[in-house]
Amino acid sequence: MKYCEECGKNVVELHHIIFRSQASYMANININFKYICPNCHRGDNGPHMNKKKNLEYKLELQKKLFGLFDKDYFTEKEIKERLETTISEARKITKKLKLYKEGYEKIDIIQRLMGGHLYVK
Repeated sequence: MKYCEECGKNVVELHHIIFRSQASYMANININFKYICPNCHRGDNGPHMNKKKNLEYKLELQKKLFGLFDKDYFTEKEIKERLETTISEARKITKKLKLYKEGYEKIDIIQRLMGGHLYVK
């Protein structure tokens, strides 16, 4: 059973930190999920109504991604493994990235995963 990551209630909804409208290829990537109750999800203080909360979630995800992608370049297979996803999902992510001889560049990967943006506080 999952509990709300904000208030602890046992009724939760799946929130996509990077909205599907921002990056449809992130829709099935587990690191992009946050489990929160309906009130914490869509209420006045939830990420859909509160820009500060939305930014907080995005910064948290971005920090996790920088920890996950801890070297300068990655292959498609390494991206798949680190994101615990399928090769077809990894290909959707790398589709628009420049491939260098060493692989895909860390900052390009993270920016793509963040919906094309890097966030600052």
